[in-house]
Amino acid sequence: MATIHISVNEAVREFAALLDRVRAGAEVVIEDGPITVAVLKSPTPPHRTISESIALAEARTKELGCEPVMDADFAADLEEIIHNRKPRDTSAWD
Repeated sequence: MATIHISVNEAVREFAALLDRVRAGAEVVIEDGPITVAVLKSPTPPHRTISESIALAEARTKELGCEPVMDADFAADLEEIIHNRKPRDTSAWD
């Protein structure tokens, strides 16, 4: 999507519409005359797949020479989730 250049005054008047454009993937450059005041853009996707996370951990291991260690609280949470999970009810699918 395109980059939108807009003045500070326009940004103030149309901020909600600018956020909608950013959500849609646009990058908005807010300018005060020749000076760039701010750049609005969507953050990188916050979610990684498990396979992406594993690949990233493996690459870091090779790069840094040490293996990642899972946080103890996170490990405990995962254990609890695994221990308490129930089978998926697929009866409504039939």
